[in-house]
Amino acid sequence: MLGEYRIEGRRASEIAASVERGVAAGGLEPGQLLPPMRELAARLEVNPNTVAAAYRVLRERGIIETAGRRGSRVRARPISTSRGAIRVEAPPGVRDVSGGEPDPALLPPLDDALLAAARHGRQTPGYGTYGGPTVDPELARLARAALDVDGVPAGPIAVTSGSLDAVERVLAAHLRPGDAVAVEDPGWGSLLDLIPALGLTPVPVPVDDDGPQPPAVERALKDGARAVVVTARAQNPTGAAVGAERAEELRAVLRRHPHALLIEDDHGHGIVDVPLHPLVGATDHWAFVRSAAKAYGPDLRVAVLTGDAVTVDRVTGRQFVGPGWVSRLLQRTVVELWRTDAVDPGAVARSYGRRRDALVGALAERGVAAFGRTGMNVWVPVADETGAVARLLQAGWAVAPGARFRVATPPGVRLTISGLSDEGLGDEGLGEEGRSDGGDVFRLADAVAAAVGPPRARSYG
Repeated sequence: MLGEYRIEGRRASEIAASVERGVAAGGLEPGQLLPPMRELAARLEVNPNTVAAAYRVLRERGIIETAGRRGSRVRARPISTSRGAIRVEAPPGVRDVSGGEPDPALLPPLDDALLAAARHGRQTPGYGTYGGPTVDPELARLARAALDVDGVPAGPIAVTSGSLDAVERVLAAHLRPGDAVAVEDPGWGSLLDLIPALGLTPVPVPVDDDGPQPPAVERALKDGARAVVVTARAQNPTGAAVGAERAEELRAVLRRHPHALLIEDDHGHGIVDVPLHPLVGATDHWAFVRSAAKAYGPDLRVAVLTGDAVTVDRVTGRQFVGPGWVSRLLQRTVVELWRTDAVDPGAVARSYGRRRDALVGALAERGVAAFGRTGMNVWVPVADETGAVARLLQAGWAVAPGARFRVATPPGVRLTISGLSDEGLGDEGLGEEGRSDGGDVFRLADAVAAAVGPPRARSYG
């Protein structure tokens, strides 16, 4: 059953550590069946309750999963394996379109904002001390005003170190290890890593251009999912955005399950030009997250979180006994960037849109289905993911393997358009000048078409 690897230990902590070492070293492989508790207890000459306690610890850490009489297995993707490690390193001379990073040319310079934030800190009591405000009052005011415009329900404001930090804190505030969470598939690889790391079980929900499909969300909730995580716009990796009709359908589903936790991630705020149709408020407990990373720079680890009073209170209470607060200097820097209109969201959205639409259109002309309604990424379903990635690398392009983003969805690759030139591309995407000069977009489309093989049906699956 275990091959050559021998689980060791006399105490529950020692047994759990032995299993975790085996997983990390590869001695215990994903999906491998562990010995029944009584059998392992007899082998180690310990009480079966000791092994039961060890297995419980391993479940809570997301290392193993238990399915009743079918026994306990190493998780198919244990937390020691990060999806971020599933990548292709671009050697010299290879263009890297795999990273998911914003275009540096569209990010504002931070010099003046940081200087203004530092000056404000020197002049404001409490800044630079342990006893100051955890949320900059001006940040809270500006964030709440923007949320009001977008129809996000009223709620207190908290600040976290980016979107993933907010999602983790909200999940931990409400769920226990073993609880199921409905997640988009394909979806954000970091979130798909986080769920098992918290000891939670991901339930994949198919996505189309309008976001999560309502029947699948309904099934997940009926089957016991305690929470749902939805990306409002610029979904990673597909570019999906929840439209008005889809939002109403999803709200109807959520209203039938009022005790479910809803987390809505609007990380695309500031880089998209489609309206927000918020889902939050349809359940008793909810959270809405907006980060500054995509529009203002990944190193600004600032995200605004609002939600129902209980959820935000739990998050801030736990935050208080941990890091305490997100740097007020960074919070104030974001305030200065907002106050001075350092980013023109419309211009940024048009720049990404020109490249994204051009690539999707060029691929369609070459018989390749691709998806990218909003944001900076394009998702291309493929028949042979490993082969497509290898052929593209040989052709001079490093792309992100779809395995980083999918649970049950068939293979695909993600292309990030941020580093592609938009020279010769009009606002409609494809321009004659761009066609004739053989620009980045069209060279990449040619390479993808040659690498992915015959055309596929127009769906993510």
